[in-house]
Amino acid sequence: MRMTVLASGSKGNSTVIASERTRVLVDAGLSCRELLRRMAVVGEDPEKLDAILITHEHLDHVAGLAVLARRLKIPVFFTEQTHRAWVRMLTPRTTMTYAKWLDQYQSQKEALKAKVPQYSVPGGAELESIAAVSAEAAVFDPVVNRSDDPNPTFELPVDDLEDCDPATPAKVKADPAYLPAVEYFVAGRQFSIGDLEICPFTIPHDASDPCGFVFESLGDGVRMALATDLGYMPPNVKAALKNVDVLLLESNHDLEMLKDGPYPWSVKQRVLSRVGHLSNDATAEFLATDYDGGAAYIVLGHLSESNNVPELARITAERAIGDRMTLLGNRVLLALQAAPLDPIQV
Repeated sequence: MRMTVLASGSKGNSTVIASERTRVLVDAGLSCRELLRRMAVVGEDPEKLDAILITHEHLDHVAGLAVLARRLKIPVFFTEQTHRAWVRMLTPRTTMTYAKWLDQYQSQKEALKAKVPQYSVPGGAELESIAAVSAEAAVFDPVVNRSDDPNPTFELPVDDLEDCDPATPAKVKADPAYLPAVEYFVAGRQFSIGDLEICPFTIPHDASDPCGFVFESLGDGVRMALATDLGYMPPNVKAALKNVDVLLLESNHDLEMLKDGPYPWSVKQRVLSRVGHLSNDATAEFLATDYDGGAAYIVLGHLSESNNVPELARITAERAIGDRMTLLGNRVLLALQAAPLDPIQV
């Protein structure tokens, strides 16, 4: 069984999990072109992917999803709530301020009044109701960006659908949320793709229905787990991460670097919240007190480029593991943003 982290961080996340007969991609947070390039670098054949699994709908996990799925013509697995949130994010919305709506309404009223003398207009209560709906729509942000970086899209590659898949029909291109096939799963209920048994588990993060995954190869019993984008370690996550051979775990930020760093206070509050991201110290606490010590590799992921230093995250984790770290077990690796991690074979 093999894990290949293509990218991990606030500007894009994606990981390949491969067993003897099945390959899946967890998240597609880079452009289609960049994902294909990185897969080529590490020797993964995208044409052999069987499915894409999505942890949650934030942009750094779905930026290249639609284009990649269309190109490869493979199904995408979501929870139903995550799929709905993703579709809403991509659906064009037309909004206007109340003042603009009122001007338009008055113009239409005057035009109709000349043609229909008995034309009646809405009463005050109805106007207030419409205004409330309009005001709410006006502040709605259709771009869901909830990474730990307040401006991650500045460095996210932009897909050119013509270049990535020139054969895509025009009617498909007109629907940004079109996917070849959609499958729903429910957190806490196991399901299978090929010879991979997959157990999704709920994680605490500010998304519609975020989850992590445990993958088990039915052929050899090897287990691999992914748990990033979580504000703290609840009991269900601690239980899910037992008896795994490879663990991809978030170690997002150093607390002092975040507090003194460049982010706006509102973003700092979100990152530090119980639906934000795990700090180096929080990850170390889990490794010291609740981790069972059975993994061959621990991969630290979703490291902040602004509020963390890779070696600091590594040292903090290694100190927590202590004498359980050996040449054959509990080796700590770093998954970074700029380049894929070498494949981990177990």
